[in-house]
Amino acid sequence: MKKEISSQGIPLALYALMAGAFGIGTTEFVIMGLLPEVSRDLQVSIPMAGLLITGYALGVAVGAPIMSILMAKFSRKNSLLWLMGIFTLGNLICAIAPDYTTLMIARVVTSFAHGTFFGIGAIVATELVPKEKRAFALALMFTGLTVANVIGVPAGTWLGQMLGWRSTFWVVTMIGPVALAALYYLLPKDHHAEKVNVKSEITTLLQPQVIAGLLLTIIADTGLFTVLTYLAPILTDVALFSPTAISPVFLLFGVGMVIGNILGAKLADINLDKTLIGALMFIIAILASFSLFAHNQIAVVSLVGLLGIAGFAAVPSLQIKILEKASGAPTLASAMNIGAFNIGNAAGAWVGGMVISHGLGLTSLGWIAASIVFVGLILAVIEMQLVSSKPYSPPA
Repeated sequence: MKKEISSQGIPLALYALMAGAFGIGTTEFVIMGLLPEVSRDLQVSIPMAGLLITGYALGVAVGAPIMSILMAKFSRKNSLLWLMGIFTLGNLICAIAPDYTTLMIARVVTSFAHGTFFGIGAIVATELVPKEKRAFALALMFTGLTVANVIGVPAGTWLGQMLGWRSTFWVVTMIGPVALAALYYLLPKDHHAEKVNVKSEITTLLQPQVIAGLLLTIIADTGLFTVLTYLAPILTDVALFSPTAISPVFLLFGVGMVIGNILGAKLADINLDKTLIGALMFIIAILASFSLFAHNQIAVVSLVGLLGIAGFAAVPSLQIKILEKASGAPTLASAMNIGAFNIGNAAGAWVGGMVISHGLGLTSLGWIAASIVFVGLILAVIEMQLVSSKPYSPPA
């Protein structure tokens, strides 16, 4: 397989995957900062506008298995091109949507490309490098997602506030053709279409270790987003920051994501299991600390950055784990794991909302979130012990 290599020895195709991940990450999260503008323009309430976030997350979860099966008849390269085309079309419809219903449909259409793009992209990325660098390759692709939170989301939020929310979606739409060109010219052409036995793939996904891996992803992300979703009111109502401080603090979270993604990948390539356990313990400690130190401005700012590091340090390990456990259905399982992340996003927002609505207060979110991830830690330890006592053999 011919691979174009950069001066740093990195396959250029990984940068093409990173460009696609950047666009998808921006379109997923930028809506969070534009809810007031969308609400006013389309004359809906803030909670109704917030459902655009939930709709996208659920669309990823539902679309991942559907699109993975539909894309199976194409080569992996062509699948990624089709998915980036769907991404571009979805954002174009968002930019011109005349009403709330059309915008919601457009968001769901866009979300259908999300899970399968990362699922197929993860497989392609790991095949471009030696086995001992798989986590690094995955991290490089996911760097596009983390950089989206550092650059794309703040820039898109500012642009939408200055020129209207539609301008943001026009710019995001323009990322699509750039990513398409990069994927077309830089991805190798020898990823052939595979004959997919749907029954066999589903059988693989129903293996206990695969289910445990997907469940662990959901649990970890549920805990993370129980706090992350309500970080803005924690900053303003508990730590007593001014609203203008929210954007810089969120930028710090994005920087932490980049660091955690790279650090987690390097450690995962050394020891996958220990990295995952360590990352989960780190997440638990940071989440619990929010309940203890949320009133201290210096402490809470530090915790936001550390939460970004902790949250994304686990991502390469979780994705590699799924690829190992579901070797009989790598594309579908990888896409399902991305869907699992988004189920966790939606579940965390719901759990946090329930905690607040029942009067437990913002400072209790950290304890609840840490408890949720602790359950995931126990699951991970049990699963690893079972694997060490009885090696897993995927179905034929």
